[in-house]
Amino acid sequence: MSSAGRDIAKAISHLNAGELVAIPTETVYGLAGNALDSTVVTKIFEAKQRPAFDPLIVHIPDPDKIQTYAVDIPQAAYDLADVFWPGPLTILLEKSQSISDLVTSGLSRVGLRCPDHELTLELLGYLSFPLAAPSANPFGYISPTTAEHVRRQLGNRVAYILDGGSCKVGIESTVVGFENEQAVIYRRGGIDRKSIARITGKTIEKIVSSNPAAPGQLTQHYAPRKPMRLGNLDELISEKGNRKVGLLLFEKSRGEQIEKILSPSGDVNEAARNLFAALRALDESEADIILAESVPEVGLGPAINDRLQRAAATSI
Repeated sequence: MSSAGRDIAKAISHLNAGELVAIPTETVYGLAGNALDSTVVTKIFEAKQRPAFDPLIVHIPDPDKIQTYAVDIPQAAYDLADVFWPGPLTILLEKSQSISDLVTSGLSRVGLRCPDHELTLELLGYLSFPLAAPSANPFGYISPTTAEHVRRQLGNRVAYILDGGSCKVGIESTVVGFENEQAVIYRRGGIDRKSIARITGKTIEKIVSSNPAAPGQLTQHYAPRKPMRLGNLDELISEKGNRKVGLLLFEKSRGEQIEKILSPSGDVNEAARNLFAALRALDESEADIILAESVPEVGLGPAINDRLQRAAATSI
């Protein structure tokens, strides 16, 4: 199994040698490698068993690096970076020649992000290259929010796990790009739509696609191995038959033997932090099927419900 720790020098050594390192961010743990080395990028796709048509996000240490890896940058992109970086926002921009088509799955735009985690920011500051880093899990499975999740999922497919503790946001970054000078949200995430619109003005959403234009757009994703259903719990429970259920609840217990409550206080931010760990616990429980309810559509609620819908879609 891969070793884990807080040794940045060790992480740098592995990355400079063309190996993969799991890195902590405020959203989820990423499976990172040199974004400018096509051989390393290929290793990322292979380690995750990720389809080549699903592009990767490139992580940079500060907003000043935008001009190194992107061209024709609209002012609104700089405005977003000034407000939300470091943070859970990926900005989709026309890529420079330094970014290979492999990273972007042949698309002309690259997703750039400056993550809000002190260990990873320090790591990026020492490197001479940016890091391509999708979530550090097998493709389509529940995203990891602790180093232990990574270790159990990827085993020896990663050279080292930089352990930064539990992720404080817990769901992936919001992905924003621009079409005809208008901001477009391609993936709901750690920054809600209203916060984006306060900077860019009116926004539109293009969330799901079988032919993704940005990371995180596939219809089926973030899924447990066990069957999962999302909807009215009374109805779902009545249809369970003899199967043992595990419940994923937003706020209130239903007194079931196997259940996980995302936020006893009714806080969607807390629910986001706990989402993937709760899903993972139910997937590893004795339940035969996972039944889930949606959370309120406020703040990060739409992003949480987006993950739940995609997880349940995989199980249909």
